[in-house]
Amino acid sequence: MEQLKPNPANLCPLTPLTLLERAAVVYGDCPSVVYSTTTYTWSQTHRRCLQLASSLSSHLGIKRSQVVSIICPNTPALYEVHFAVPMAGAILNNINTRLDARTVSVILRHSESKLVFVDHLLASLVLEALSLFPPQLPRPQLVLITDHPDDESIPIIDHFIDTYENLMGKGDPLFKWVRPVSEWDPIVLNYTSGTTSSPKGVVHCHRAIYIVALSSLVDWSVPKNCVYLWTLPMFHANGWCFPWAMAAVGGTNICVRKFDGPKIYDLIEAHGVTHLCAAPVVLNMLVNTRRSDPLRNPVNILTGGAPPPSSVLLRAESIGFVVGHGFGMTETAGVVLSCSWKPEWNKLPAMEQARLKARQGVMTIGMTEAEAVNPDSGLGVKRDGSEVGEIVLRGGCMMLGYLKDPSGTANCMKDGWFYTGDVGVMHPDGYLEIKDRCKDIIISGGENMSSVEVESVLYANPAVNEAAVVARPDEFWGETPCAFVSLKSDVTPKPTEKEIMEFCRKKLPHFMVPKTVVFKDELPKTSTGKIQKFLLREIARGIALSSLSSPPPASLTTNRM
Repeated sequence: MEQLKPNPANLCPLTPLTLLERAAVVYGDCPSVVYSTTTYTWSQTHRRCLQLASSLSSHLGIKRSQVVSIICPNTPALYEVHFAVPMAGAILNNINTRLDARTVSVILRHSESKLVFVDHLLASLVLEALSLFPPQLPRPQLVLITDHPDDESIPIIDHFIDTYENLMGKGDPLFKWVRPVSEWDPIVLNYTSGTTSSPKGVVHCHRAIYIVALSSLVDWSVPKNCVYLWTLPMFHANGWCFPWAMAAVGGTNICVRKFDGPKIYDLIEAHGVTHLCAAPVVLNMLVNTRRSDPLRNPVNILTGGAPPPSSVLLRAESIGFVVGHGFGMTETAGVVLSCSWKPEWNKLPAMEQARLKARQGVMTIGMTEAEAVNPDSGLGVKRDGSEVGEIVLRGGCMMLGYLKDPSGTANCMKDGWFYTGDVGVMHPDGYLEIKDRCKDIIISGGENMSSVEVESVLYANPAVNEAAVVARPDEFWGETPCAFVSLKSDVTPKPTEKEIMEFCRKKLPHFMVPKTVVFKDELPKTSTGKIQKFLLREIARGIALSSLSSPPPASLTTNRM
């Protein structure tokens, strides 16, 4: 046995790029990408990606391991570059379309991007970002993406070296794409949303993306020739790796520029959508979109990014969505924990099912271990559903690390684990449930409380559209829970602060009831749709300071107990 060693026939780097080659053979005549009135087949998508990779390499001189960026909504171009850029040997940097010019400039400089594909509606943003570069610093080349290749109404073409379609047309459809030397070679560079600090550049390798893409298909039981609607931005951790995963099953990618509730329902009906992914805030928007009839056919939704309130899950199921719940981070490339459903749970009452589904669950098949550990001892917590610890992970889909940030990498990847910064519990059945981010735990009078738990109760109020709970400094208790709430537009009469608190009092221990309620038209969100709690904490601190010397400002509706 000891003479049997790895050799070139079996030691082949894993890469998600091979999934496109296979799709072109197996699903060649099947639709791959649908956008407005445009439809491509898998053989066409394969050819287009090869041509674009060829042009990047031959015409623009992009070399192995150089960074190529794109800032674009969910259009065919964004889908194609997930294959074409790494096929040229480069590293794809998918930039969030909701960022401001300063942040885009920081990302382009930090990544040392050599080329940026720019959607025509975001051209002014990118040009402003480049204007912030120091004079001596080289600027990346720009390629313009338009919905209509012959559109001459765009006046900024002089700033671009070419258009996307023209560049692709120059490429060789028989191009021999650049295979990774090692499966540990970087394939993508993603920047975190920067909710608490400057964005970090997360680097993933070919192996990690391959593992996450295939394990997500297995975990979600995605069939061949599914119809996948892109409600999740592809810039968000590369769409949780589903651009590559859809190639593995020959799925049809329905692309749409922006989220709009009624439009999403129209696309579901028109294309027979079977699957879509959505952060809890998008799921909440879907269930709050007015419609008279349930869906004609069930639609599978995978939600993640924050613990979804069980009341939202319950409403989604009543419309006809089959909701799956997973957990992942930019640092994990995609979903790595999943609330895998047990058949016996189908016999439980609907509310109990929703409560179980709100848990993050167990590791996916691409993972090695997942645990909640005591921060002091490093030992796993008791499986009693009450002792909290920090969620730690290990597996082949963890990031290589943060770009140019060895200390940041070392702080979260230590002792053989990746420390997520989330705190949670282990239930007796082995399922994990996240209770909060470490920084979001509220300590009031020595009692630790989960902001997520309070938010879940607030979401159960039929008048509440969005809710977030943060710590408000308190001279006596140290901290007290402060609730920020947006109400549904069609609710009359509007509940008062006292009524919101009374609603919570019936469902929560006294110390967990919000002592302050702030009504807002809309809660501030990050560019990936997560509620910006750090901004809400600043408001809460302002309320606490003002209460020491004067009544709260009239611009905020508050009630303290």
